[in-house]
Amino acid sequence: MIVDISNDKIIMLYNQLQDAGLNENEAKIYLAVLELGETNVSRIAIKSGIKRTTVYLSLDNLKLKGLISMIKKGHKTLFFAEDPRNLERLMEEKTQRIAKLVPQLLTFTNLIDRKPEIRYFEGTEGLKEVLKDALNYPNRELCMMYSETYISDFDEKFFSDYYVPERIKRKILARSILPDNELMRKHAATNPQSLRQTKLISSELFNIKIEIMIYGSSKIGIISFEEKFALIIESPKIYESLKSIFETMWVLAK
Repeated sequence: MIVDISNDKIIMLYNQLQDAGLNENEAKIYLAVLELGETNVSRIAIKSGIKRTTVYLSLDNLKLKGLISMIKKGHKTLFFAEDPRNLERLMEEKTQRIAKLVPQLLTFTNLIDRKPEIRYFEGTEGLKEVLKDALNYPNRELCMMYSETYISDFDEKFFSDYYVPERIKRKILARSILPDNELMRKHAATNPQSLRQTKLISSELFNIKIEIMIYGSSKIGIISFEEKFALIIESPKIYESLKSIFETMWVLAK
């Protein structure tokens, strides 16, 4: 029985089959065979609108993928579609192949002399995106330098209700260097469960008005809460240099 399916539905199915790893012709032919049931090449060609010679090639590919099977009935060669759930297997195999390939590809990135990557963000939501990026590195250390501007010029509840709990959940240890003033001293008085260590530097010397985050293995986040813009810089050289400055300040701070 041939099922009547709207053109929009057919186009959507073609696109989804291609997302699953089939090319355009394979998607059309597989869907045609699914609709026709046990059938021959001529009917497949008519139903799919693809030339017979191309149909034969695509059927061979679909057979290799386990989506089409062939049987002989007398002098006739007939084709039928296998269980569509085989597509799940194809996707799993594709994912596994990619997972094995990625580490090999990453070794090549170390051989490329790349320029630093700089991304620019604006507005409150843009600043939150930069802050959230540091949460993408669980079980790592996050080094920060900032002042009370995150309270006066931003959304303090974002930190208390989301950012800090999420950082603790992901076991990200934070080390912070802050200007020594009354508000920051209160902020520095935290319990061990906060996974944060804090040191203070005289506000006369350390008159910082932005937040600087050093995280991952090559990322720097720079946020101006008052001006509502931020940057993410990805550069091993800049990362190593700022990390060295941070460690020097950490040793000297009280």
